[in-house]
Amino acid sequence: MEKQSETNGHITRYPDGTACEMDDKEPETSSPKKKKAAEGHRCAQFLKKNAIVILTVSGVLVGVGLGTAVRKMNLTKAQMSYFAFPGEMLLRMLKMIILPLVVCSLISGAASLDTRSLGKLGGIAVAYFLVTTLMASGLAIALGFIIKPGAGAGALNSNELGIEEALSTNKETVDSFLDLARNLMPSNLVAAAFRSFATDYKTFTKNTTDGLITEKVPIGTEVEGMNILGLVLFALVLGVALKKLGPEGEELIRFFNAFNEATMVLVSWIMWYVPIGIMFLVGSKIVEMGNIVLLVTSLGKYIMASILGHVIHGGIVLPLIYFAFTRKNPYTFLLGLITPFATAFATSSSSATLPTMIKCIEENNGVDKRISRFILPIGATVNMDGAAIFQCMAAVFIAQMNSAELNAGQIFTILVTATASSVGAAGIPAGGVLTIAIILEAIGLPTNDLSLILAVDWIVDRTTTVVNVEGDALGAGILHHLNQKESAKKQYELTDVYVEAVPNLKSEEETSPLVMHRENPSDPPGTLVPESKESVL
Repeated sequence: MEKQSETNGHITRYPDGTACEMDDKEPETSSPKKKKAAEGHRCAQFLKKNAIVILTVSGVLVGVGLGTAVRKMNLTKAQMSYFAFPGEMLLRMLKMIILPLVVCSLISGAASLDTRSLGKLGGIAVAYFLVTTLMASGLAIALGFIIKPGAGAGALNSNELGIEEALSTNKETVDSFLDLARNLMPSNLVAAAFRSFATDYKTFTKNTTDGLITEKVPIGTEVEGMNILGLVLFALVLGVALKKLGPEGEELIRFFNAFNEATMVLVSWIMWYVPIGIMFLVGSKIVEMGNIVLLVTSLGKYIMASILGHVIHGGIVLPLIYFAFTRKNPYTFLLGLITPFATAFATSSSSATLPTMIKCIEENNGVDKRISRFILPIGATVNMDGAAIFQCMAAVFIAQMNSAELNAGQIFTILVTATASSVGAAGIPAGGVLTIAIILEAIGLPTNDLSLILAVDWIVDRTTTVVNVEGDALGAGILHHLNQKESAKKQYELTDVYVEAVPNLKSEEETSPLVMHRENPSDPPGTLVPESKESVL
């Protein structure tokens, strides 16, 4: 072979007379262009993938600036309601989608899992929820005794802080837990979609030989608000029943699966409105808030202690639990959930965050649909780590404000009551304030100081909701990992199963080529070869 060099490149000549010209300059000129094109493509892909995240975070920041600017305009109450209208529309859209999402996702999720897997995953989920909520309650009480947020706060006046009316908290502790059990079994499923059971009291006066006796008798009433506990339990049981039916229940299962997928399409459309709604939600809250300086100076230690508890539990404790189970970076997992966290921060509602959480945890973190749609609706209802911190801190704060020393029995009562009452806390803004009354009644503290908690609830409730949904998401990640591990173990066991081929004297052709066997019994378990006629003979 003969090679000849020229100034414009290399010419390679072959013995048959053919030649090939190669230009050295073309790669040098095209390489930078290709690199720029590749970088531009990667940048476009990144922006396309994370568009909603970037827009949501921008919406929060713009909302803060917009609210600060509009606050100086001294709007009237009517003007404030008009300014908050776009944010109100976001809340209404998210609440509209909660009912079909929860019911359909739980039915399809329960029906897609076999009874053994459902029981195992359900047991792990309940244990995770209880343990993390107890840890959150213990952390809050410890921080309350260390920081002492209620020390010196006894002279606070709720009227100065802008609280116009006190909460009605005369419900007995026993009746609160009985209401929780009653709501688990709604008498009317249609009514449960917009009403829940609550105990009220009627006073009767009897004229006896000892004089007039006043008796307070509990009576059942219906209050506004979705009975999410009853709907969750019914959906789970119905999913299991459809699975038990076998072929007869497949049509209905397919219906709920299709309904669920259609709901997720609606969620994907709503998510494009989330940045605009969040911007006005945050902005309107800044415009509506009272004297923020007075609030911070009066209740600053309580606010700091509550938020610190949320930061420690959400930033350290929960990620460590996730890492202990999965041996994966928890912060990488959480990075894919920025949009649900921003939604939780803006709406202060675990239930309203559920649609975006399900979509992001499946698409960004790859969690199995059967796991996410089974565990996240339950978690949004019963797992309230942030609420447990908020409630326990409030109980310690009110005890210290009233100069009441908490003994070991009262501390234990706070732990147990906060864990149990957080299950029944409504996943709506300020839903945890009323459950604090249960704790205060249980330990014998006055409930008339709850108005002070309500004064700063709009601040603390935002980090409370973020921690609530973070606990649900990490729980779904842990269950997904354990489910994958179990599936991989079963797959390995299946590959280790082999069938020794038996000669078929009637017809060699009937021996299936899918039958696998070990060529040599001494070979390792993974050494499998297809059955053939030679091996049979």
